[in-house]
Amino acid sequence: MMDSINSLLGTIDSLVWGVPLMALILCGGLMLTVRLGLLQIRRLPLALKWMLRNEEGATGEISSFGALCTALSATIGTGNIVGVATAVCAGGPGALFWMIVAAFFGMATKYAEGLLAVKYRVVAEDGHSLGGPFYYIEKGMGKGWTWLAKIFAFFGVMVGLLGIGTITQVNGIASAAQGFFDPDKAILVTLPIVGEQSLVTVIASVLVTLCVAAVLIGGIKRIANVSQVIVPFMAVIYFVFAFALVLFNITKVPAAFATIVKAAFNPSAITGGVVGSMLVAMQNGMARGIFSNEAGLGSAPIAAAAAQTHEPVRQGLVSMTGTFIDTIIICTLTGLSIVLTGAWQVEGLEGVQVTTYAFQNGLPLSPVVSSFILMVCLIFFAFTTILGWDYYSERCLEYLTHGRQGMIKAYRWLYILAVFAGPFLTVKAVWTIADIFNGLMAFPNMIALFALSGIVVKETKDFFAKKKHIE
Repeated sequence: MMDSINSLLGTIDSLVWGVPLMALILCGGLMLTVRLGLLQIRRLPLALKWMLRNEEGATGEISSFGALCTALSATIGTGNIVGVATAVCAGGPGALFWMIVAAFFGMATKYAEGLLAVKYRVVAEDGHSLGGPFYYIEKGMGKGWTWLAKIFAFFGVMVGLLGIGTITQVNGIASAAQGFFDPDKAILVTLPIVGEQSLVTVIASVLVTLCVAAVLIGGIKRIANVSQVIVPFMAVIYFVFAFALVLFNITKVPAAFATIVKAAFNPSAITGGVVGSMLVAMQNGMARGIFSNEAGLGSAPIAAAAAQTHEPVRQGLVSMTGTFIDTIIICTLTGLSIVLTGAWQVEGLEGVQVTTYAFQNGLPLSPVVSSFILMVCLIFFAFTTILGWDYYSERCLEYLTHGRQGMIKAYRWLYILAVFAGPFLTVKAVWTIADIFNGLMAFPNMIALFALSGIVVKETKDFFAKKKHIE
């Protein structure tokens, strides 16, 4: 039965993440990159400066940095550790190359999303800011496109509930905890419906669920406050250890880069025919990359709309740094670690086990210490992602229901229930479902970005022509 379900999900996934969607996302990012004059390179230093500096006298719910951390809380998660490993194992080392390519163009996409989110945001009766693709589709493209906005919002709810937000994240947490504390599943308990499960998995599920519930009650401000503490701290910790791994294996780096580039265009030459086509490498790299940084997905602008800023361009630049940090820095270090250590070639490993193997064999630390470091990073990354995606999906539901608080509160408890159930679902099915909803969410957002690209370019040119960036 499960094999049939996995097969069906795989077929749907292949259709959703086929050439049309990959071409749409890549071409959208390429188009914006060209029309904006390589803004992601020219204005990156300015974006990084503004990332840490609040705009004086601006209106909004949270600071620009808080909005970025909320967005990063949703992007820096299992995709950085588990997703990269899955991509490299399925698509070969070349998947990492396409992940970086997609991220580079994705920075221009993320910039446009953040700009449009602030430009077309609205303020609810109780004073909280609302914005995102559903509003820039409706207000920017016109009322005749409201149906497209509703489609986006629907898939946004589903991605949060059954995709990135809950199942994949808590599944990654439980897998990491089990791999460290009880790798042989020595202590089992029997649960209704799901049957025998590792006691560690059950405990992890309960603890994460309780912590998530405690934070979600406080809304966007509490999510932002928690994210501003956890995200920078854990990102730095992970960066330090992953970068150290690369340094300790520096002599292997040139060969690793050569392998990655060669495998991107001729996978069979590197994988021995296991991955036979460039399309497979592209598909895995792009799908996991977008899963991680969410450029083109339309999620980050929902948080960007709450930022305290008067200038859409300013928030667009701050939003852009999210993709740079998430994929070009963190995901690249993860993928390089996996290639350097040969972890992707070890049979019988999947998901977090691949990255764990890389850390255990690449760092001059005991395997126990390396595993513990990775487990802690994964737990906190995934935890903040759960928080961020609850906010995203609640805002999508708020748009669909015209602000009916009763339905939003009911959804919040359903979301918490999905967090609890996540560890008891199979890894393959979980990731496939997440991929499907990711792709379906991206379609309406990318259509809007193509339609509104002229506005993005005009706003950008006007902003810099008036020298508003000079302080």
